[in-house]
Amino acid sequence: MKPVLTHIALHVRDIDASIAFYRAFCGLRMVHERGGPGERVAWLAADGREQSFVLVLLAGGPRAAQPADEFSLLGFALENRAAVDEMARRGAAHLVWPPKELPYPVGYFCGLEDPDGNVIEFSHGQPLGPGANERLS
Repeated sequence: MKPVLTHIALHVRDIDASIAFYRAFCGLRMVHERGGPGERVAWLAADGREQSFVLVLLAGGPRAAQPADEFSLLGFALENRAAVDEMARRGAAHLVWPPKELPYPVGYFCGLEDPDGNVIEFSHGQPLGPGANERLS
């Protein structure tokens, strides 16, 4: 049997702030929550993906801000370039990478920083998600 990636778990300092960020900017919704103060666990998922992939947020634990020269990130695809521009505008207070184009397979993207310093990339035109077929033709 081949392994299947089902979730990524991140420790967060302020779980409510992180939940709000991922709801507002990534369109994720709560699909499971448990625990009490300091021990809360929240599962977030995109509509229709609740049984295939979730982002698990774990309250507490150390998480240092990401250095500027590190490119660890969570990537979200958007439907077009205008949506990338709009995300950068809406998330201006969190912006770490303004919209730019890089050669295939990177495409057009911007980056926002979540409340714990994780970079969240929003892209269009990668070989994953919306815009993938545009590059194949």
